[in-house]
Amino acid sequence: MKKLVVYYSNGGNTRAVARRIARTLRADVVEIKPVKAYPDDYDVLVSLGKKEVESGYLPQIEPVAIDFSKYDAVVIGSPVWWYTFAPAVRTFLKNYSLKGMKVFPFATNGGWLGHTPSDFRKALRGAQVGAVLNVKFEEHTQITPDSTIKEWIAQIK
Repeated sequence: MKKLVVYYSNGGNTRAVARRIARTLRADVVEIKPVKAYPDDYDVLVSLGKKEVESGYLPQIEPVAIDFSKYDAVVIGSPVWWYTFAPAVRTFLKNYSLKGMKVFPFATNGGWLGHTPSDFRKALRGAQVGAVLNVKFEEHTQITPDSTIKEWIAQIK
């Protein structure tokens, strides 16, 4: 089975988890990159993120040149922004169809997953969606045990 890991990361936590999953699965990796960078100031970012999530804003992202038909499974990762996945991931899911594919979402967060799992399932209608992995962090320290991540990855192999 050929696998692909697609992720968006702002602070680096989601990137670290995505890369570890990709190494374990020997998967190709694609980072979702917004055309316009988000601000570095955390308070400004939180405020902007809230506005974007509440309004359903879809930021422009750089094109992803991937032939999804070459993959048997796609892992998609996002940080949690205001109880859901990041707007850049929403844009990706609007622009690229994963219908009919096996998709395994994961989300990184510093507190609560919110409605991220149901939002992933809704956005991925038509795909075979696996259990959503919840990876908690305290700042940049992973709180979720590695064993939890390994068990989740085993579902994809």
